[in-house]
Amino acid sequence: MVTLAVAATTAAIALGGVTSPASADPAGSLAVGTAKCDGASHPEPGIQGDVPAAQRDSGATRTGYSCNMRRIGAYTGHGGGITSTSIGSCAYMGSLFPNSLVGPAAGVQVIDASNPARPRHSATLTAPAMLAGTWESLKANRRSELLVGTGVPALFGAGLMAVYDVSDCAAPKLLNPEVGGTAAPLPISAHEGGFSPDGRTYWASGLGPGFLSAVDLSEPSRPRVLWQGLTGLSTHGIGVSADGNRLYLASNFGGITVWDVSAVQRRYRNPQVRRLAELTWTDGCATQHSVPVTYGGKQYLFTVDEGGSGGVKLIDVSTPTRPRIVNKLKLAINLRQNVDSATASSAGGGVFAYESHYCAADRPANPTALACGWFSSGIRVVDVRDPFDVREIAYYNPPARTGQESSLSNSPHALLSVAGVPLLSVPAVLQSLASGQFDPGQARSSRTGRVMGDLSTDWCASPPEWRGRQLWATCADNGFQVLELSASAYTPPPDQQSTVGS
Repeated sequence: MVTLAVAATTAAIALGGVTSPASADPAGSLAVGTAKCDGASHPEPGIQGDVPAAQRDSGATRTGYSCNMRRIGAYTGHGGGITSTSIGSCAYMGSLFPNSLVGPAAGVQVIDASNPARPRHSATLTAPAMLAGTWESLKANRRSELLVGTGVPALFGAGLMAVYDVSDCAAPKLLNPEVGGTAAPLPISAHEGGFSPDGRTYWASGLGPGFLSAVDLSEPSRPRVLWQGLTGLSTHGIGVSADGNRLYLASNFGGITVWDVSAVQRRYRNPQVRRLAELTWTDGCATQHSVPVTYGGKQYLFTVDEGGSGGVKLIDVSTPTRPRIVNKLKLAINLRQNVDSATASSAGGGVFAYESHYCAADRPANPTALACGWFSSGIRVVDVRDPFDVREIAYYNPPARTGQESSLSNSPHALLSVAGVPLLSVPAVLQSLASGQFDPGQARSSRTGRVMGDLSTDWCASPPEWRGRQLWATCADNGFQVLELSASAYTPPPDQQSTVGS
């Protein structure tokens, strides 16, 4: 997640049409197919993904919207942080600085969801990195059974890393009290981060400049930096191939770079990391992360844009030196011809309108479904068995917690509600204007001109992780939620394995 200053800079650069020899920018004029909702659903009333101004102002959004999905359990606490993660039967709610130091929910909250209908708070993690705010760095790895978070007080962080043993997921044990804390910090920058699939390497990514560090966790009590370097002007999240040899690094300017990290994966002495390719675009910015998958053995990415209504891009990386966009997954509200409607309804809702953020595939090879968190549009699930012919099968947009800002000390939405202008949509607005598809009259509503934000929707920024027909999702205002898809909408594959990419 980026905030106001970074959003404005990213928007300006994205609008300038950043290009490279491998740039690509298809128009993306079609939305994913619309879900057919069952009789137990409470469908959204307007354009796919939209929350109309009238619904926000009337308070109707306090009941939320659903299609083929229902909430069966929740732990709200004081909000869900920026991004959260889960492993086994537990979830870990990211911490938000400065309330992470002194607020009623100091540190990272551990949620035991062994009874999904009644998730409960089981522990609080208070290592320095957890108290400093974990931003988008909090990740868990099922192979190593490790949880890692880096300290990121406000956009940028440096030095602090906490490594926990989560083999008993409800009672994590801090493994590195002497290395990675305030007394012996690591030489890393922090904002984002994630694991190699085998759990031996944690990649810490700074926002700007693009400082990337490979941290060895072979001895978790003594994490050490194996390699680090500058990779660009402003980087974001990552995705790592299944063999750990390729890293896909997101750019806040809209795009990805592909890196050969095999020397780190193989633990060569003085490893060298090589950039193989760059792919940029102007349809979307603040690129968030990538989920590496394969179809028929061929390598692809689902890559998510956090800004500019870019949605999720399907990128063919089978030739790593020549990545190319081959499809886009957008909601109707993200299309250029609907950006005026999005402007009308999202005014006064915060710095985000209807942007995507983090996704999870239901298995790494031949995934059948992709679940994504969307700002203001909730949790969206798309059938991706054929990645070139996708359709939405379910969604859950949680109840708005309008007027409850004071009780949500760990919600970035509540913290940023002082600003109501959707800055991350500026590139989409200008591109819609330039293409002649923006109607200023359609962009006006009862909310136009509001500079203060409200909680008339929720922000669902964490990856929704798969557990059979359940999705474990954490949203800023509603906290941790256990959602269940209807049997008619989704059948889990026998080898289901929730895949975030890092």
